[in-house]
Amino acid sequence: TRNKPGQSALERTIIRWYFDSAPQGSRVFYRVISSVPDEVKNTNELYLGTTPYEETRSFNILGLTYENSREVQVEIKVRRQGNIELTKRFNVRQAIDQQEISSFFDLVKDE
Repeated sequence: TRNKPGQSALERTIIRWYFDSAPQGSRVFYRVISSVPDEVKNTNELYLGTTPYEETRSFNILGLTYENSREVQVEIKVRRQGNIELTKRFNVRQAIDQQEISSFFDLVKDE
């Protein structure tokens, strides 16, 4: 459970994170969204960096197991002044299997 961190190897699973956007220089944020909050808690937004963003890093999701990973998503938001904010969600089980979370964001001007 989330109250007993460190019990699962998946909590610290290392994957490749890659996000790009047009135009580049957009700010990238991420947060965890869980359908099983008793096991994996939701998190606030965390700033990752600007696009193009590439890093090999862990999920750092306390309480994450392979069994509950289908019930957990990672939400990526991309923001840039003068553009509409874009959001995409990625299933954690799929990201674990693929060892990667990546996407391209084509930003639209805010009118």
